[in-house]
Amino acid sequence: MNKRRVLSAAALLGLFFFCATSLTFGQTAPAGKLPAASTQAPKAAAPAASGDLLDLNTATKDQLQALPGIGTTYSQKIIDGRPYRAKNELVQKKIIPQATYEKISKLVIAKQPKK
Repeated sequence: MNKRRVLSAAALLGLFFFCATSLTFGQTAPAGKLPAASTQAPKAAAPAASGDLLDLNTATKDQLQALPGIGTTYSQKIIDGRPYRAKNELVQKKIIPQATYEKISKLVIAKQPKK
């Protein structure tokens, strides 16, 4: 695809999301005014590809909370349980349940510091 098509597709996608959001909340913005911004902070994006695994030993609380099934309590437990030699220690140390571990196991790693 050429640049013009990509930019056009991106503009249409943005317009679609703006309209969908307006319809979802059942309100439209008055002429010249935008709706108020959400008071919630956006979640950090979870790792997308296998090369972008999240390190359990260095990840921030926000990065951990972006993982499926990990909220404020589990993210703090993960931080408090550091360091990890292997990612499966999350279950062995009873930090998170097995079902939650299965959701995140392909997204995380427990890197060891270089000596």
